[in-house]
Amino acid sequence: MSQEDLKKPANGSDYDASQIQILEGLEGVRRRPGMYIGSTGPRGLHHLVYEIVDNSIDEALAGFCDRIKVVIHNDNSITVSDNGRGIPVDIHPKTGKSALEAALTMLHAGGKFGGGGYKVSGGLHGVGMSVVNALSSWLKVKVERDGAIWVQEYKRGKPQYDLKKTGVSENTGTTIEFAPDPEIFEELEYSKDTLSVRLRELAFLNKGITIVLVDERDESEAVYHYDGGVKDFVSYINQNKDVLHPVVVYEDEKDKVQVEIALQYTDSYAESIFSFVNNINTQEGGTHEAGFKTALTRVVNDYARKLNILKENNPNLSGEDIREGLTAIISVKVEEPQFEGQTKTKLGNTEVRPIVDAVVTEGLGTYLEEHPSDTKRIIEKTVQAFRAREAARKAREMTRRKSVLERTSLPGKLADCSMKDPALSELFLVEGDSAGGSAIGGRDRRTQAILPLRGKILNVEKARLDKVLGNEEIRAMITAMGTGIHEEFDIEKARYHKLIIMTDADVDGAHIRTLLLTFFYRYMKPLIEAGYVYIAQPPLYRVKSKRNKEEQYIYDDKELEKFFTDKDKDRYDISRYKGLGEMNKEELWETTMNPQNRTLLRVSMDDASEAESIFTLLMGEKVEPRRAFIQENAQFVKNLDI
Repeated sequence: MSQEDLKKPANGSDYDASQIQILEGLEGVRRRPGMYIGSTGPRGLHHLVYEIVDNSIDEALAGFCDRIKVVIHNDNSITVSDNGRGIPVDIHPKTGKSALEAALTMLHAGGKFGGGGYKVSGGLHGVGMSVVNALSSWLKVKVERDGAIWVQEYKRGKPQYDLKKTGVSENTGTTIEFAPDPEIFEELEYSKDTLSVRLRELAFLNKGITIVLVDERDESEAVYHYDGGVKDFVSYINQNKDVLHPVVVYEDEKDKVQVEIALQYTDSYAESIFSFVNNINTQEGGTHEAGFKTALTRVVNDYARKLNILKENNPNLSGEDIREGLTAIISVKVEEPQFEGQTKTKLGNTEVRPIVDAVVTEGLGTYLEEHPSDTKRIIEKTVQAFRAREAARKAREMTRRKSVLERTSLPGKLADCSMKDPALSELFLVEGDSAGGSAIGGRDRRTQAILPLRGKILNVEKARLDKVLGNEEIRAMITAMGTGIHEEFDIEKARYHKLIIMTDADVDGAHIRTLLLTFFYRYMKPLIEAGYVYIAQPPLYRVKSKRNKEEQYIYDDKELEKFFTDKDKDRYDISRYKGLGEMNKEELWETTMNPQNRTLLRVSMDDASEAESIFTLLMGEKVEPRRAFIQENAQFVKNLDI
């Protein structure tokens, strides 16, 4: 990016050191990094980038930045640059240091605590830059403002020299380059895919801004820019679905709360609602989401009666009926957000609910009034959902009657474990009777339960709840887990805290694995969010020495190639497993089930909207996009991490 790209889009001369307020020092960050970035694993590593980018986004929210560039360098150091106002460099009155150094070395030093720097902020705690600085082996900052260029360097949070002026510049902006500290982080390699998901999301939520991601490791560049904002976000999620109408968008500002909402109905059966506050994904919902759902239910019921699709003696459609097939983005900007919930991702501001309710009532009401054909399609779909829900209610009752698990309820299928503590219990979902028999024979009976699955389970992406609950294999899984599903799901009733998918390492096995993951994502999503769902990693090869008969198990082609780097292939017998059923109970235990030796992949869901798109692509109705995806990624994809 040239310096011309980083021109200042708005005047902000009143942003100076007096707006940087200091609450406390920077002690303990290196000693307890997890308190500030969540973990020292991959999630924490990527969080460093988000903290710096959030500062640039805050400049965009304030109207002073329209371009952000993130570069992953060959050594996995990161550069983030923007064309905002530039961090203030004048002397802070309380510290005698530059405001820039205060922001980089003192926890809670920033323009986000009522000092007039920012009205709305995504970086709520003001700890971003200082924490990144503390957890980096080195950090360099360059600020362009007031006609000059200012630079400073740090090592593990400590300045190497005072802020100094190095030249003149007509541009404004901030550039921060840093390298994560190997003394802190378990691994240092950045994932381009992980960063791109978040940067794309930020571009959707802040329409008009341009975010560039450059990866020097493979010489790639991606540019994210969406003039349609949340409208484009919904279109992106629904790109492989059959939609019932154009995306509906309405936005307004009431009592200093900005509301942007986009929604679209599809012919699918899943509900996909994603809510954000100041660009933060509120996975647990909150008052903004509650206001949206209440207004949506009321408005659609009113129009169903107005069109006489719902008769006077018919009950109202439920919110669950009305949200079937709906994709919606709810984005609000609040000056002083209050968060609740276990993960602090649930909005608690009571004043937001009636504001969102009013915006939806007015906006959706106007759309339904002006588009009668779309209105009829939407309401007919919700009525079909209502009828299917009645059928599903009967299926639920049948499943509920089996909720107290006994061996007689799953004849010939579940081999339960003797352990009653869910935290110490594992349930293996095993493909096929043959592999199931080996698993039952080789398992640790105290802690490991086995549920063999016969054939491919139902693709729930293409089925309503009544059909889902009518599937024998799915009912067996629901009963075994004990949690119930969908609206009635209760994670406290989980009988196992490890749910392990164990399928063959071939195309059919991958398909069954994806079918199972689709089911858990659609109907038992909290299991994934709690980290209870795993994928077993059975070996692909057995290598036996012809000389001393020693055996070694190899898990993929790359590992096999590495094994024979310095060895003569002619001296070994190589056996390729076609499936789990080819292993005897001892082999299956030793390679795939023994906690001392096995490798498990935990299924994570760092970004729900991206997971939504992937499952629609892989399991939805449209064949061509799926074929293109498989052809494009077949040589790269070994495991899918949603």
